[in-house]
Amino acid sequence: MSYIQHKAEESLEDYLETILILSRRLPTVRSIDVASELNFSKPSVSVAVKNLKNRGYILVSEDGYLHLTDEGQKIAENVYERHTLLADWLIYLGVDPQIAANDACKMEHDITPESYEAMKKCILSILGRD
Repeated sequence: MSYIQHKAEESLEDYLETILILSRRLPTVRSIDVASELNFSKPSVSVAVKNLKNRGYILVSEDGYLHLTDEGQKIAENVYERHTLLADWLIYLGVDPQIAANDACKMEHDITPESYEAMKKCILSILGRD
């Protein structure tokens, strides 16, 4: 996968994660909610929503509400789990929470499943969540 393709996949994962997080906070999620949460322009979010819909990761109702499909939900939950665990670990290590959240966002996309599972086991043990 090229660098550009990798970055595009990262971006789509971030959108899915954001839709998941917003769906837990709000009764309905619209593109404008995603744009506000990510501080992105409405046209940028519109393009991303179209891509997510075309890939079968989200459904868009006639009223413009965004809903994750089963596949979109699976990806979003995986990314969110990685983000949360990595951020919690960095905070535990003494990293400022905002820096930890930003770094976790970068790490969550690049770590292999094998390395993540090994780290997860260790981190959960250290944090007393095993």
